[in-house]
Amino acid sequence: MDRFKRSLIGAVLSGFLLAGLSGPAFAQDEKERKTKETVAMSQQVYEKLAEIQQMIEDKDYASALRNIEELKGRKGLTDYERAQLWNITGYSYYLQELYPDAIRAYDQVLATPGLPEALLLSTLKTKAQLHFTEEDYESALKVVRQLMAAIPEPSPDVLMIEGQALFQLRRFDEALVPIKTAIQMYREQGQKPRENWLLLLRVIYFEQKEYELMIDVVKELITYYPKDTYILTLAGIYSELGDTKKQLALTEVLYEKWTQLDRFQRTRGVLRTFALALREAAKWDEGHVDYVGTKPVPLRDASPELIADVEAIARAAHTAVGLRDYGRVDLRVDPAGVPWVIDVNPNCDISPDAGVARSAQVAGMSYAQLIDMI
Repeated sequence: MDRFKRSLIGAVLSGFLLAGLSGPAFAQDEKERKTKETVAMSQQVYEKLAEIQQMIEDKDYASALRNIEELKGRKGLTDYERAQLWNITGYSYYLQELYPDAIRAYDQVLATPGLPEALLLSTLKTKAQLHFTEEDYESALKVVRQLMAAIPEPSPDVLMIEGQALFQLRRFDEALVPIKTAIQMYREQGQKPRENWLLLLRVIYFEQKEYELMIDVVKELITYYPKDTYILTLAGIYSELGDTKKQLALTEVLYEKWTQLDRFQRTRGVLRTFALALREAAKWDEGHVDYVGTKPVPLRDASPELIADVEAIARAAHTAVGLRDYGRVDLRVDPAGVPWVIDVNPNCDISPDAGVARSAQVAGMSYAQLIDMI
C-alpha cells in the first residue's frame, strides 16, 4: 500500500510540476510554442491549487474540497485547469480511502478534451491501481490496456500491472506473456528482476503444475534474494518430481547451516523439522534401506484380536483430536503385541498409491469411490 501511495502521489503532483515549470503559456517564445506541447494554467489558479494541496497534506480534507468546489465555480477556467482540479480531488478521496469517489474523479480527468499525454498516462495508471485496491480486476485490466494502447513501448511496470490483473482473474496462460516480458526486459537492462515478480511467476507455474519451469524461477530467487525458504521450496519441487536425491541434498545443506548457528539449542524445533523431512524423503527413495525394509501389510492378515485393538484405538485417536471427513492414524505394535499411536494426520496423502488409498482398497472401495466420498 505504501508503494501504491507513493506512486499515486507522484501521479498527482506530476501535473503541478508540469504546470509550475511551464507557468503561463505566454512565457514561451514562438519557436517553443510550435515544437512543444504547452499547458496553460494561470498563476492565480496555480497558487490556489498549491494551497489546496497543503490542506490535503495537513489532512484538512473538508477545507480542501470546499476550496476545490469554489475554484470549479470560477468562470474562464481552461480545460487543463479543470482537469487538475479533478486530479487533486481524486487524490484527496484516495487519502480518505474513498476509492470509488477517487475513481470517479479520475474519470473526469480522463474526460477532459486535449489532455496532455503525461497527465493522461499517469491518470490511467493511477486509476488501474485504484481498481486493484477495490479488487475489481476486470476494470483494472481494461484500464491498463487503455494505458498500453497509449504507449508505444510499455514499461516493465505497466506490463506487470496487466499480468497481475490477469493472474487475479486466473487467466494464467495470458498472464505469463506480460510477466515474462517484463522480467526479460529487466534482465536485458542489466537489472535483477523484482522479487515479487519472480514469486508471481513461480505461483503461476505451480498452479499449472509446471514444476520443471518452477525450478529455474526458484534458482533465480535464491541467486538474487537468498533465503532459506526458497531452498526449502526448491527441495519441495524436487520432491514433487520424485528426485529425492536432490531433495535430500538441499535439506542437508540447510541442516548443516542451522547446526552452525549460535545458540544451537534454540533451533531444536527447526532441526526436528529437517530430520522429519529427511526421514520422509528417505521413505520414498527406492534405493534407501528404509524404503526396502518397509513393506505395507494389510491389517486383515493380523490376528482378530490385534485387528480389533487397532481399529478401536484408531477410532479413539480420531475422535480425541476432533478429526472429521477423513484422516490417517499411524500406529506401531510393540513386541508384546500392544498398538501405540505415533501420528494422527488430518491432511494425509490421498494419491492413488498412498496408504489411505490402499486402506480403502482393502475395505473394498475403489479410488474413485474414495475421492467421491471425501
